[in-house]
Amino acid sequence: MLLAELEIRHSRAVVPTRRVALGERWLPAEPPPGPGGILLGGLVAAHVDAIDDDLLVDLLDLIDDLESDRRIPQPRLRHRFQTDVHGLDRSRHKLVAEGEEMVFELDDHGAPVPQVLGAVYAVRELPEEARPVIYDVLRRAMRWDGPLGPDLVTYLRDRRGGLPWRGLPTDIRWALRILGFEPDSDPEGDEIRRRFRSALRDAHPDHGAEHEGAGLRILELTEARRILLS
Repeated sequence: MLLAELEIRHSRAVVPTRRVALGERWLPAEPPPGPGGILLGGLVAAHVDAIDDDLLVDLLDLIDDLESDRRIPQPRLRHRFQTDVHGLDRSRHKLVAEGEEMVFELDDHGAPVPQVLGAVYAVRELPEEARPVIYDVLRRAMRWDGPLGPDLVTYLRDRRGGLPWRGLPTDIRWALRILGFEPDSDPEGDEIRRRFRSALRDAHPDHGAEHEGAGLRILELTEARRILLS
């Protein structure tokens, strides 16, 4: 039985332009995150490891901008989001029920970034009261470290966590330590941003850091910044 469905339109592989749009969709979100939110989270979890490390911060910034209803300049993650679907390829993703389990049926022929962007932009189409929960689901999906199976569904539905994931805590003392502050300090926003930019440069392979583990380190720094600035 079909529980949720999303069609993402994107540039064809042979075309040099990078465009993404939303096609037909059915994303029930009640009670939040609902099957629609679970499908979007599964899409992010399935593709985030294939996204370049230098785009992970941009992705988290885009989620923050969308959640805060800010103007979204284009392109983002090197792709331009648009409403026109003419000439675009399509990827269809589904969440279905098999017995008592939710099962992901994800179309894997498209590039990773358009799929993730489609999932992120689709949240704007959902009821306003459901969006904060689903944006949180997307952030959590970026930390998942396991297969696309029942454990992922449980993890995305249960906001308390408790299953295998990338291990990013969400407490302030952890965030302070990650950015190099004293445990009981109360830094100002400008200092948090300066410390984040400095640590991000040190963690990025383009500035001499090791490639192995760079993605997780960047996620840790970005999550710590979000916690301290929220």
